[in-house]
Amino acid sequence: MRRMTEPRRKRGAERTSNRGPVAIPQLPLRRVTNPYPPMAMLSADQIEAIHQASMHILENFGIEVMSPRALSLFEKAGAKVDHAPMTIRIDRGMVDEALKTTRSSYRLTPRNPAHTVHLGGNTINFTLVAGPPNVHDMERGRRAGNLRDYDDLTRLAQHFNCIHMLGNQVCAPVDLPANSRHLDTYFANLTLTDKSFHVSAIGRGRALDGIEMMAISRGLTLDEMRDDPGVTTIISVNSPRRFDEMMAEGLMTMAEFGQSVAVTPFTLMGAMSPVTLAGALAQQNAEALFGVVLTQLVRPGAPVMYGAFTSNVDMKSGAPAFGTPENTKANIASGQLARRYGLPYRTTPGSASNAADAQGAYETLMALWGAVLGHGNLVYHAAGWQEGGLTASFEKFIIDVEMIQHMMEFLRPIEVNEAELAVEALGAVPTGGHFFGEPHTLERYATAFYQPMLSNWQNYEAWQEAGGLDATARATRLWKKALEDYVEPTMDISVREALEAYVAKRKEAIGAGEP
Repeated sequence: MRRMTEPRRKRGAERTSNRGPVAIPQLPLRRVTNPYPPMAMLSADQIEAIHQASMHILENFGIEVMSPRALSLFEKAGAKVDHAPMTIRIDRGMVDEALKTTRSSYRLTPRNPAHTVHLGGNTINFTLVAGPPNVHDMERGRRAGNLRDYDDLTRLAQHFNCIHMLGNQVCAPVDLPANSRHLDTYFANLTLTDKSFHVSAIGRGRALDGIEMMAISRGLTLDEMRDDPGVTTIISVNSPRRFDEMMAEGLMTMAEFGQSVAVTPFTLMGAMSPVTLAGALAQQNAEALFGVVLTQLVRPGAPVMYGAFTSNVDMKSGAPAFGTPENTKANIASGQLARRYGLPYRTTPGSASNAADAQGAYETLMALWGAVLGHGNLVYHAAGWQEGGLTASFEKFIIDVEMIQHMMEFLRPIEVNEAELAVEALGAVPTGGHFFGEPHTLERYATAFYQPMLSNWQNYEAWQEAGGLDATARATRLWKKALEDYVEPTMDISVREALEAYVAKRKEAIGAGEP
């Protein structure tokens, strides 16, 4: 219980930088919107063809659901349920009825309302990487996930404004018991940050613990939080066409208590889905819509997102690939499908690179462009993803934050007005002159352009004299500096004690069993 009794505090009042006494430059906290029209990669006829193929899959092939509770819900609603293979077939009418009660937008409110997450419309949010069993940095190398690294990565997510919420366990703290470690990670999420987070949906117990702990932190009852959600989860479909019992139970628990669900098929082309992009999208669409229907059978109006994670495999080895042209096209096309059904859209950038290197950057940026052009509302795994999601990287986190901030600045519209056109300044500068000393420049030079935190614009000689550090080495300095500058958000002592008491009580109740 070291973390509960000894909260980390900022060591001093002065913030310092890796280059001096100035804080790491970062963009201010703001709601990020995408003002540009979404890219239409597919025609209306192509979207309709994918929809019809998805309906054929649901009506004729069905989905396996390894949960008696879910089978019963669908059977009562009129679906065709074959109990022996646990297969459910639903018709398009059931899909249409479910979509009538879904919401095109909603919000997640954490304990600090300043960090409210808006899902839907043209708002875009970025999250910390989630789920890797390993962690890596350039000084200590690759190692199993652990609580100390979990806490530090969580602190980094709090420090940087462009990270709007946390995923489900930035790295798995394998030094803690598997059946109760979710309580420790929820506690870290709620005390080291004041942002919203994804709860684990592996069964009812883990999901309900996350819901209850968020309610405690906000001073709400479960009933009050039903209509004012604070957490979300990812339901990963076991593609092709299977919802396992634990995922189904987690989904139903979240919907029952009015919390957000992102139904996300994991359709890797050539492995878990057809090798063609159209076939993979049809399968993804069928699986996602099936999960959406289940949320509405549990509680009409339950907040739910259309999740997409379609990429391809290396056909020479079978290894997953991310940030590929196919993955990028899938990110854009999936946004079109989400908008067809009027649902918020969850998507993901990613990379298969084993290092925080050029491959990791260009693959991630490729997929990130797909997420932005496809008008993703929740960009999951946006910062820190490495090794195809098997490792959370400190350096990659910094590189990703820089790319996210570049994207945020790109999404700011160009202003065109008298002051911005600068006609008077143009007339004041003689031909062949320069604008460095022009008043129009001097009034704006400090804020005219995006100020990167990671890029180095020195000439070669000055860069060499300063140590000749490449971007990955500079990222090492920056994540260490950010941890020095980190300030733990305040929490009322009574709330902290209530959370501690909840964790202790639940650990005792769980014992050696499953939550």
